[in-house]
Amino acid sequence: MEFLGFTLDVATLTNSALSIAAKVMLALLIFIVGRWLANKAVAVAHRLMVRSRLDDTVANFLGRLIYGLLLVVVVLAALSKVGVQTTSVVAILGGAAVAIGLSLKDQLSNFAAGIMIITFRPFVRGDYVQISSHTGTVTEITLVNTHLTTINNHDVIIPNSDITTSAVVNYTALPNRRVDITIGIGYDADIKTAKDIMLNLATSNPKAFTDPAPVIRVTNLGDNSVDLTLNVWTTNDDWWSMQCDLLEEFKYALDDNKIDIPFPQRNVHVKGLDQMINQMDQAQKLLTKKD
Repeated sequence: MEFLGFTLDVATLTNSALSIAAKVMLALLIFIVGRWLANKAVAVAHRLMVRSRLDDTVANFLGRLIYGLLLVVVVLAALSKVGVQTTSVVAILGGAAVAIGLSLKDQLSNFAAGIMIITFRPFVRGDYVQISSHTGTVTEITLVNTHLTTINNHDVIIPNSDITTSAVVNYTALPNRRVDITIGIGYDADIKTAKDIMLNLATSNPKAFTDPAPVIRVTNLGDNSVDLTLNVWTTNDDWWSMQCDLLEEFKYALDDNKIDIPFPQRNVHVKGLDQMINQMDQAQKLLTKKD
C-alpha cells in the first residue's frame, strides 16, 4: 500500500499499533493498581502510627510522604512499560530535588525542627512557655512555625528552627508552681513582726498549699531595705491570681502595722561643703555691717 509516495506495510503497522496499545494498557493497569496498593499501604502505615501514639500532624505528613514516594515508583514502572528511559527521568528528578533543597534550606530546617518538636513534645497546645524573649500560650504548632499568644493578645510566630536552638521554659509542664514574693522593709522595722504578718496571710490564702507549707526568709540586706522573700506553692491555674492577691494584702497589712516599705535612697557627701557655708556666713555678716 502506497501513501504520498511511501510504501506502507499494513500488517507491520497493525502489529506496531497493537503492541503500543498493549504497552499503554499495561502501563495504565500498572498505574491504577499501583496507586490502589499505595493508598492501602498508606492507610495501614497511618493506623500503625496512630496506634504507636504518634502525633496526628506527623502521622498525616509521613503518610503523604510515603504515598508520594510510592506514587513516583508506580509512575516510573508504568513509564518503563511504554519504552521511556526511566534512568534519565530519575536523574532529572534527583537534580531538581537538590536544587529545590538548596533554595529552600531555611524552610527545610524549620520543617525538620517541626518534626522534632511534634515528635518529642517539649510543649503542646495550651502550654504557657517562654521561648527566647517571647512568653505566651502555645496556640498552634505546625511543621514550619509555632504560634504563641501573649497576655496582651499578640500573636507571635516563631520559626521552629529557632525553638530547637534556644532554651524553652515550659511553665505549665508540671501541675504545681511556686510563687516567690520579695518585700523590702526598713532597717528600723521589726523583722519578726513583718515575717509573721506575711506568713499568716500566705497560710490563710485558700489557693496556697499547706504541703509544702509557705516559708519566709531574710534573703538580702540591701542598701535601702531588709528583703524578705516568701515561697508558697499553688496550682498553675492559681499562680498569677494568688501572687497579685498576696502583694495587695501585704501592702495593706504592713501599712496597718506601721512597717515601712522604703523608697530607694542615697546619701550624698559634698567635700568642702562646711567651708563653703562658713564663707557664705562671713560674707553675709560683712554685708550686714556695711548696711
